[in-house]
Amino acid sequence: MERLSRPVVIIAAFAASLAIGLLLLTWLMGDVKKIATPAAIGGPFQLTDQSGQAVTEQNLKGRPTLIFFGFTHCPDVCPTSLFEISEVMRALGKDADKVNAFFVSVDPERDTQAAMKEYLASFDPHLKGLTGPPGDVAKVLSAYRVYAKKVPLKDGDYTMDHTALIYLMDRDGHFVAPFNLKRTPEEAATDLKRYL
Repeated sequence: MERLSRPVVIIAAFAASLAIGLLLLTWLMGDVKKIATPAAIGGPFQLTDQSGQAVTEQNLKGRPTLIFFGFTHCPDVCPTSLFEISEVMRALGKDADKVNAFFVSVDPERDTQAAMKEYLASFDPHLKGLTGPPGDVAKVLSAYRVYAKKVPLKDGDYTMDHTALIYLMDRDGHFVAPFNLKRTPEEAATDLKRYL
């Protein structure tokens, strides 16, 4: 009887330790998932558009929003991206009125309201250029996880190195995904209409 009970005790102890181990592992994995959750993109902000109107995160609500971060002295990436956004807005037709399109400056020192107004005159009229005091712009860059760094040039001037994604936000102002512009404007417009 003693010989029989000893293996039973060993098996019971093993089963109990296995159950505790699995429980502990499940608890730890739950915490790992919490740690691995991507950081939220977006948040409260207050900037001014090229017409002098205040724009906050509340303006994102009720419509899908495309947001591009750049600067008016940008030689190639910014004008190309803004042209592509303009083409998508054109392809949307009347639905373009149901979409926000924002160009947020990463260079508030040079990108004044007047500079933004002049620069955006070459693009779709739905595009709003947002700028503001350096501290306010820095808050937006941080909230959207945007990299932006001043790079000095030989002539004493500077350029900006920056994140060049197009952010797609849903009707509630929540980040959906980077928006792909490397397709026809019609394909991009059809994709965007899903969020109207």
